[in-house]
Amino acid sequence: MPAIRDCRFTAIDFESAGGGRGQTDCPVQVGLATWSADAGHHDPFVSYLRCTQPILWSAQKVHGITTTHLKGAPALATLWPELKARLQGAVVVAHGKGTEKRFLRAFPGHGFGPWVDTLLLARAAWPELTDHSLGALCTHFGLGERVAELVSDRTWHDALFDAVASLVLLEYLIDRHTLSDLSAEALVNPDTSAWHRLRRQ
Repeated sequence: MPAIRDCRFTAIDFESAGGGRGQTDCPVQVGLATWSADAGHHDPFVSYLRCTQPILWSAQKVHGITTTHLKGAPALATLWPELKARLQGAVVVAHGKGTEKRFLRAFPGHGFGPWVDTLLLARAAWPELTDHSLGALCTHFGLGERVAELVSDRTWHDALFDAVASLVLLEYLIDRHTLSDLSAEALVNPDTSAWHRLRRQ
């Protein structure tokens, strides 16, 4: 894999309707943003998404998205050209990548990746912290203002805001640990053994 300094990182985040018992969850918003060492933060994209099921109150309480926001929104499948252009050839970033990978199954065989999970990276880099959620990490390291500068009209649990936040955290981690000259493999497969060891204790 190329050196970290030579990679283009594109973060993706989905907000969802919330999955009730026995229900399949449905995305209601997608946000993407890109960062590289040379170009910095750029190329933001966000869209509400058509959803065929009600948005659970518990989900609305988190992200504030209601069915009113989704009027006239495109289906995820229709955004294939947009997502393909942004994700193809990039190192894909997400904080807790499970949800993002699951929703991207709407495009079988898309081939996006490799994936960098900033949740796993944070656990590897700072195993002693008790909270590795994206918001807690950005608050702990004083990154919230930087995210707000880049996405001035949004806040936490907005898909674009969270995507940008994961890139700001990634940039900070790379700089703090002087990783730019390493292979991107160091980010794709971080060693979380110290975090697991502390959890067992």
